[in-house]
Amino acid sequence: MRSLLVLSGGHPYEAGPFDELLQNLGDFEITHLVHPEGGEADAAQAIRTADALLFYDMAGYSFGEGTVTVRPPSPALREAVTARFASGKGAVAMHHALAGWALWPEWHDWLGGQFHYQPGSHGPDSGYRHDVAYTARVVADHPVTRGLPASFPVTDELYLCPVDESAFTPLVRAEGFAFTADNFYSAANAVAGAMFSRAGWAHPPGSNCIAWESRTCPARLIYLQFGDGPASYANRHVRQMLGQALDYTSGAIA
Repeated sequence: MRSLLVLSGGHPYEAGPFDELLQNLGDFEITHLVHPEGGEADAAQAIRTADALLFYDMAGYSFGEGTVTVRPPSPALREAVTARFASGKGAVAMHHALAGWALWPEWHDWLGGQFHYQPGSHGPDSGYRHDVAYTARVVADHPVTRGLPASFPVTDELYLCPVDESAFTPLVRAEGFAFTADNFYSAANAVAGAMFSRAGWAHPPGSNCIAWESRTCPARLIYLQFGDGPASYANRHVRQMLGQALDYTSGAIA
């Protein structure tokens, strides 16, 4: 039986429906570690050796009363991920993993994008919008998308954030929803206690790519923006993509 390491934590999610998703991804022996209780301290060896690896974490943050602080990953975790990729073993990053490890530039270089909770030298803080009903359109014939319909409906959270399309191969795009600031809310406002607010916030239009394969990572690295909650977990096409992405990045399919 193949081994699957799942890293989560740092961002709330509904544990029961997520666990049910994991149990239906295929024939895996699953180890699930959660930040900060054990994910970083215990994960280094498992990161190196697991057949498949799923990042569903948003590590490196501490949220307080209207504040957010960030920290880099431990040397052991950073070295384990780097060594895994250097050895040719890949991974899947899902949803809010695009925001994790804000102080680890290589992680976001590999991913091809980054969700920002605060403005800075990179520009404005990023935008979020929950429960968006959109059409997911497959734009590549790829092992991760094989067998999917040309398009399918999804209801999920979307992000407006810096994405470098030159750093990856697009797999799926979101249609029927404009990636412009007037359709999203400010992450910094949310941290300050004003959820669902775009007051005083501006952001340039963003990419509608929501699934891709990295061109910059030395191993197969797939990012899927799907996965905010139960509606997305239960979507059969999202499940198919995630399962195929784990198979592809673990070398189970060519």
